[in-house]
Amino acid sequence: MSTNAPDPLAALGTLPGVGDAVDSVRKAVDRVYGHRVMRRRSNEVASEAALRGARGSAALSGADWALEEVRRRSDFGAENEAQIVGAALRLSAESGQLLSIWRQSPLRVLARLHLVAAGGVAPDAAVGRPRLTGETADEPLISAPLPDADEVAARLDGLSGLVIEGSSAPALVTAAVVHGELLALRPFASYNGLIARAAERIVLVGSGLDPKSICPAEVGHAELGRAAYAGAFDGYLSGTPEGMAAWIAHCGRAVELGVRESTAVCEALQRGAA
Repeated sequence: MSTNAPDPLAALGTLPGVGDAVDSVRKAVDRVYGHRVMRRRSNEVASEAALRGARGSAALSGADWALEEVRRRSDFGAENEAQIVGAALRLSAESGQLLSIWRQSPLRVLARLHLVAAGGVAPDAAVGRPRLTGETADEPLISAPLPDADEVAARLDGLSGLVIEGSSAPALVTAAVVHGELLALRPFASYNGLIARAAERIVLVGSGLDPKSICPAEVGHAELGRAAYAGAFDGYLSGTPEGMAAWIAHCGRAVELGVRESTAVCEALQRGAA
């Protein structure tokens, strides 16, 4: 980033409580990466984290299926909940393929994520592009007023600029802002929550905080519950220092719970139980 340009994300890292959340997340991630199972079986842990993350993200979007049901099913096109779970699984699989593109063209990645999530479900004309004037977004968990198309375009450009320029802010701060901004904008006609959480994952992995993608924040968001998620998001929408700090801390707690989930997977693999 230019030495003369402000770094708004870095300023968020100085808010009360945010530094503690960042440190706590870093220590938790380091612990699971140090687990002996990670030396030889990290790919298995990552695959399980992807599955559990997809299940958690789908649960927040209204399809709260048991993990074994998600694991067992092969048909995800029959009805609304199945479509949500299928979209979450596709996004989880696709996100890892987009890391190299994210820092150069985040808007291209977001368009791709919507195409992957909604292809074959939403009308073709609405897939892979932000909403146009007069179009609405289907995201039942988020009841905040929906920004119009012009505001969406302007704020997406701003978010893209922040990602491309880079920041000295901790990865947790950047991931929380990307997640919160996409929830606030709901730029696509459908699956915005799933896409926002997938983008959070991309930032956490691409930043180097979780390079093997074994710390599924989506699991933690689901475990904390829809009411807590929506309440913390209200803090982001408020734009106040207290609200922003609360949202970042909530995202940090979600990552820590994702770490706990993957630690349990490591323990199960070590025992031969998974």
